[in-house]
Amino acid sequence: MILTNNSKLISNNHNLNLKSDLKYRSYHFSLSIINFVSNFPSKRVYWIISDQLLRAALSVGANIIEAKASSSKKDFINYFQISLKSANETEYWLSLLKDSNLVDSSKVVDLTREIKEIGKMLGSSLLTMKGKKF
Repeated sequence: MILTNNSKLISNNHNLNLKSDLKYRSYHFSLSIINFVSNFPSKRVYWIISDQLLRAALSVGANIIEAKASSSKKDFINYFQISLKSANETEYWLSLLKDSNLVDSSKVVDLTREIKEIGKMLGSSLLTMKGKKF
């Protein structure tokens, strides 16, 4: 998967237009998390937390993209709910890293701010979806 200059995510035979700010931001947030944890020391505690953080953070964008293939409104909403839960879990792992002093807290602040914004966008989208008929 690559992000091209014209904001298209290209993966094998699929072109996904990233016009949506939510998709774009969740994709770039995933990249930021990957880069962030790649610099962790190779101690067990870092491995465990980085594994959980990666799983939660990357799940946010993955479930947003997965929603595109849903078979019903209920299924579509479910993917967004999972994405919101993953955003909340991501925020938990980032807070744990910051409060444990395992990493420089200034690096975590920007990531936390971004996942909170993504979470608000997901929550707002869910409220809109639940109030509208497809």
